[in-house]
Amino acid sequence: MLKVQEIRELIKLVDQSNIDEFVYEYEGSKIKMKKKGNEAAVVQQVQPAAAPAPQPVQPAAVKVEAPIAEAPAQEPVQQAPSADANLHKIVSPMVGTFYQSSSPDADAYVKAGSIVTKDSIVCIVEAMKLFNEIEAEVNGEIVEVLVKDGQLVEYGQPLFLVKPE
Repeated sequence: MLKVQEIRELIKLVDQSNIDEFVYEYEGSKIKMKKKGNEAAVVQQVQPAAAPAPQPVQPAAVKVEAPIAEAPAQEPVQQAPSADANLHKIVSPMVGTFYQSSSPDADAYVKAGSIVTKDSIVCIVEAMKLFNEIEAEVNGEIVEVLVKDGQLVEYGQPLFLVKPE
Protein backbone atom coordinates (compact mmCIF):
# COMPACT_ATOMS: atom_id res chain seq x y z
CA MET A 1 0.00 0.00 0.00
CA LEU A 2 1.26 3.48 -0.79
CA LYS A 3 2.14 5.84 2.02
CA VAL A 4 0.22 9.12 2.37
CA GLN A 5 3.28 11.11 1.25
CA GLU A 6 3.58 8.98 -1.92
CA ILE A 7 -0.10 9.52 -2.70
CA ARG A 8 0.33 13.27 -2.24
CA GLU A 9 3.31 13.20 -4.60
CA LEU A 10 1.25 11.34 -7.21
CA ILE A 11 -1.55 13.91 -6.84
CA LYS A 12 0.89 16.74 -7.49
CA LEU A 13 2.40 15.00 -10.51
CA VAL A 14 -1.04 14.33 -12.00
CA ASP A 15 -2.12 17.89 -11.23
CA GLN A 16 0.93 19.34 -12.99
CA SER A 17 0.66 17.05 -16.03
CA ASN A 18 -1.59 17.10 -19.07
CA ILE A 19 -3.28 13.81 -18.22
CA ASP A 20 -6.90 13.82 -17.02
CA GLU A 21 -7.03 10.40 -15.36
CA PHE A 22 -4.46 8.18 -13.61
CA VAL A 23 -4.90 4.62 -12.29
CA TYR A 24 -2.35 2.84 -10.08
CA GLU A 25 -2.74 -0.84 -9.17
CA TYR A 26 -0.37 -2.85 -6.99
CA GLU A 27 -0.93 -6.08 -5.07
CA GLY A 28 -4.71 -5.75 -5.20
CA SER A 29 -4.80 -2.07 -4.16
CA LYS A 30 -6.06 0.44 -6.69
CA ILE A 31 -5.87 4.23 -6.71
CA LYS A 32 -7.74 6.15 -9.38
CA MET A 33 -7.28 9.91 -9.82
CA LYS A 34 -9.26 12.21 -12.09
CA LYS A 35 -8.81 15.91 -12.70
CA LYS A 36 -11.70 18.29 -12.14
CA GLY A 37 -10.88 21.69 -13.57
CA ASN A 38 -7.47 22.63 -12.19
CA GLU A 39 -7.37 20.27 -9.17
CA ALA A 40 -6.58 16.57 -8.90
CA ALA A 41 -8.57 14.31 -6.61
CA VAL A 42 -8.26 10.70 -5.52
CA VAL A 43 -11.68 9.29 -6.32
CA GLN A 44 -11.26 5.68 -5.29
CA GLN A 45 -8.91 3.57 -3.25
CA VAL A 46 -9.73 -0.14 -2.89
CA GLN A 47 -8.09 -2.56 -0.43
CA PRO A 48 -7.28 -6.15 -1.52
CA ALA A 49 -10.22 -8.56 -1.19
CA ALA A 50 -8.02 -11.02 0.74
CA ALA A 51 -7.73 -8.58 3.68
CA PRO A 52 -11.29 -8.08 4.98
CA ALA A 53 -10.31 -6.53 8.34
CA PRO A 54 -9.26 -3.08 6.99
CA GLN A 55 -12.31 -2.70 4.71
CA PRO A 56 -14.73 -1.29 7.32
CA VAL A 57 -12.19 1.43 8.13
CA GLN A 58 -11.49 2.29 4.47
CA PRO A 59 -13.99 4.77 2.98
CA ALA A 60 -15.43 3.95 -0.45
CA ALA A 61 -14.40 7.29 -1.93
CA VAL A 62 -11.62 9.52 -0.72
CA LYS A 63 -11.23 13.07 -2.00
CA VAL A 64 -7.96 14.88 -1.53
CA GLU A 65 -7.78 18.49 -2.60
CA ALA A 66 -4.75 20.65 -3.24
CA PRO A 67 -4.61 22.37 0.23
CA ILE A 68 -4.24 18.98 1.93
CA ALA A 69 -1.51 17.97 -0.54
CA GLU A 70 0.46 21.04 0.49
CA ALA A 71 0.54 20.08 4.21
CA PRO A 72 4.02 18.40 4.13
CA ALA A 73 5.62 21.61 2.87
CA GLN A 74 4.39 23.49 5.94
CA GLU A 75 5.92 21.06 8.44
CA PRO A 76 9.62 21.93 7.83
CA VAL A 77 8.75 25.63 7.43
CA GLN A 78 7.40 25.64 10.99
CA GLN A 79 10.83 24.57 12.29
CA ALA A 80 12.62 27.42 10.54
CA PRO A 81 11.04 30.43 12.37
CA SER A 82 12.72 29.32 15.60
CA ALA A 83 16.07 29.93 13.88
CA ASP A 84 17.97 33.20 13.91
CA ALA A 85 16.60 35.75 11.40
CA ASN A 86 20.02 36.35 9.77
CA LEU A 87 20.53 32.71 8.79
CA HIS A 88 20.40 31.90 5.08
CA LYS A 89 18.07 29.08 4.03
CA ILE A 90 19.17 26.75 1.27
CA VAL A 91 15.89 25.65 -0.30
CA SER A 92 14.98 22.83 -2.67
CA PRO A 93 14.69 24.07 -6.25
CA MET A 94 12.30 21.20 -7.10
CA VAL A 95 10.08 18.42 -5.79
CA GLY A 96 12.12 15.25 -5.29
CA THR A 97 14.01 13.02 -2.90
CA PHE A 98 16.74 14.52 -0.69
CA TYR A 99 20.07 12.67 -0.48
CA GLN A 100 22.87 13.88 1.80
CA SER A 101 25.59 11.96 -0.11
CA SER A 102 26.40 10.76 -3.62
CA SER A 103 25.84 7.11 -2.64
CA PRO A 104 24.52 5.23 0.40
CA ASP A 105 28.00 4.22 1.56
CA ALA A 106 29.60 7.66 1.02
CA ASP A 107 29.96 10.37 3.69
CA ALA A 108 27.44 13.22 3.73
CA TYR A 109 28.40 16.28 1.68
CA VAL A 110 27.86 18.51 4.73
CA LYS A 111 26.62 18.31 8.31
CA ALA A 112 26.04 20.83 11.08
CA GLY A 113 29.30 22.73 11.60
CA SER A 114 30.60 22.23 8.04
CA ILE A 115 32.12 25.28 6.35
CA VAL A 116 30.82 25.86 2.81
CA THR A 117 31.50 28.21 -0.08
CA LYS A 118 28.86 29.35 -2.53
CA ASP A 119 30.03 26.65 -4.99
CA SER A 120 30.03 23.80 -2.43
CA ILE A 121 27.67 20.92 -3.15
CA VAL A 122 25.53 20.37 -0.05
CA CYS A 123 23.17 17.61 -1.23
CA ILE A 124 21.43 15.93 -4.15
CA VAL A 125 17.73 16.17 -4.98
CA GLU A 126 16.56 13.34 -7.23
CA ALA A 127 13.57 13.96 -9.46
CA MET A 128 12.42 11.54 -12.16
CA LYS A 129 15.69 9.56 -12.05
CA LEU A 130 17.78 12.74 -12.51
CA PHE A 131 20.20 13.55 -9.68
CA ASN A 132 20.55 17.32 -9.24
CA GLU A 133 23.46 18.63 -7.17
CA ILE A 134 22.42 21.52 -4.93
CA GLU A 135 24.99 24.22 -4.15
CA ALA A 136 25.26 26.29 -0.97
CA GLU A 137 24.72 29.68 -2.73
CA VAL A 138 26.56 31.49 0.11
CA ASN A 139 29.84 31.28 2.01
CA GLY A 140 29.35 30.27 5.63
CA GLU A 141 28.78 27.52 8.17
CA ILE A 142 25.99 24.94 8.11
CA VAL A 143 24.02 25.48 11.32
CA GLU A 144 21.30 22.86 10.84
CA VAL A 145 20.22 20.17 8.38
CA LEU A 146 16.42 20.43 8.23
CA VAL A 147 15.59 17.20 6.36
CA LYS A 148 16.55 13.55 6.64
CA ASP A 149 18.31 11.44 4.03
CA GLY A 150 15.79 9.85 1.64
CA GLN A 151 13.00 12.27 2.61
CA LEU A 152 10.68 13.67 -0.06
CA VAL A 153 11.05 17.45 -0.34
CA GLU A 154 8.84 20.10 -1.89
CA TYR A 155 9.72 23.02 -4.15
CA GLY A 156 11.00 25.89 -1.97
CA GLN A 157 11.27 23.73 1.17
CA PRO A 158 14.22 24.76 3.37
CA LEU A 159 16.92 22.07 3.46
CA PHE A 160 19.72 23.75 5.42
CA LEU A 161 20.30 26.81 7.61
CA VAL A 162 23.61 28.56 6.93
CA LYS A 163 25.28 31.25 9.02
CA PRO A 164 26.77 33.53 6.33
CA GLU A 165 30.32 34.81 6.66
